Amino acid sequence: MKNDVSNTADTRFGDNSKLVYVKPIALDELPDEVREKVNGQGPLFAVHNDAGQQLALVAGRRLAFELARENDLQPVTVH
Repeated sequence: MKNDVSNTADTRFGDNSKLVYVKPIALDELPDEVREKVNGQGPLFAVHNDAGQQLALVAGRRLAFELARENDLQPVTVH
């Protein structure tokens, strides 16, 4: 039986459509009105779908992962 890489990835990560990407966001990357609202909150992390659409912006990596898992999504870190 041939080992297909895409099948291996599907097995390890489940349904790829459920993958979301968590990445740190620098304050200077945010629009001014958002920056004012989050001023002083720890490091920010964005959660993106596979099309690159931002789904959430939260204070902390741990919260980003918890949020994704609570919504039956599989978070992975983007550097």
